[in-house]
Amino acid sequence: MADDSTTAKILRQHIEAAERLIEERKGLNEDIKERFSLAKAEGFDPVIMKEMIKRRAMDRQKLAEREALIETYSVQLGLEF
Repeated sequence: MADDSTTAKILRQHIEAAERLIEERKGLNEDIKERFSLAKAEGFDPVIMKEMIKRRAMDRQKLAEREALIETYSVQLGLEF
């Protein structure tokens, strides 16, 4: 391992890089929040939009299995659509 001053320098670089990324993430989170607010103002439901984003990111097979389970549970609970 490197000497203490080199180790401290490397550690400081990692921490500072992580701090910059956290700040960037805060900005991105604000951008996302604003996007959902704009969509809501245009009549879209942000909750449903977030669900659609989750579904689009899922593997198609897992999505199909999830949809089948939701339908099965809905029938069992008398919530058929």
